[in-house]
Amino acid sequence: MASTTSSSSPVLAGKAAFVTGGSRGIGAAIVRRLARDGAAVAFTYVSAQAEAEKLAAEIQAAGGRALAIRADAGDAAALSAAVAQGASAFDRLDILVNNAGVYLGGELDTFSLADFDRTVDVNVRAVFVAAQAAARHMGDGGRIVNIGSINAERVPAAGASVYAMSKAAIVGLTRGLARDLGARGITVNNVQPGPVDTDMNPASGPRASSMHDVMALPRHGRAEEIAGMVAYLVGPDGGFVTGASLSVDGGYTA
Repeated sequence: MASTTSSSSPVLAGKAAFVTGGSRGIGAAIVRRLARDGAAVAFTYVSAQAEAEKLAAEIQAAGGRALAIRADAGDAAALSAAVAQGASAFDRLDILVNNAGVYLGGELDTFSLADFDRTVDVNVRAVFVAAQAAARHMGDGGRIVNIGSINAERVPAAGASVYAMSKAAIVGLTRGLARDLGARGITVNNVQPGPVDTDMNPASGPRASSMHDVMALPRHGRAEEIAGMVAYLVGPDGGFVTGASLSVDGGYTA
C-alpha cells in the first residue's frame, strides 16, 4: 500500500513565509492561516507590539514557528533588514505577503503632500522594496502575494483618490513583477479585498449599510476569507496563477 505521509502533511510544511503588517486584522488572519498550513511565519508590526507578541506566542503554543519583527513598511532600510532577518531565522524564504498598508483620506484641496508621500511609501514603495529584498532569498518557485484593494476598481465616495491611486499602482506593479520573476517560477499576484470586518472598517460601522446596498452578497467579508485566497495562491494549487488581480469583494464590483 502506498504511503500517505506526504498527503497528510500540511500543504506548506517546510516553507517559510514573511508577512508585512501581520499583527492584526487581515494580516493576522493571513499569518494564522499560513502557520496552520504548516509554514514558519515571520511578520512585521509597527505599534501593536502586544498583539504581535500574543499572535506569535499563540502560533508557537500550537506547535508552529513564528517571529514578530518591529519594522515600519514606510522605512525602506528597516523593511529590507526585516526581510533578511526573517529569512535568516528560518534559513529560507518561500513566501512573501505584502499586507501592510495605510488609509489616509481627505479632499483634494486639503490633502497634504506629507500624507500623499506616506501613502505612496507604505502602499506602493514598500511592496517593491519587500519584493526586491525577498527575491534575493527565494529559490525558484517562490510566491509573492500583494494585498491591494477593490478601490483600485471602484471609488464609491470622495476623499479616497490618493488611496485608490496607490492600490491601482499595485495592479501594474504586480503584472510587471510577474514578468520579472517568471523565469524563476516565482508567481506574483494581487488580492483585492472589498469591505472586510476589521477595526478599520467594522461591519457595524456607519458606512456599512451603504456598502452592502451595492454588493451581490450584502455583508462584510471576514479576514479569514481573504486569508483563504492567499492560502490558495501560495499553496500547491496556485502554481499557474501569476500577474493576476483577484477581487474578493462579495460582488462589490459585479
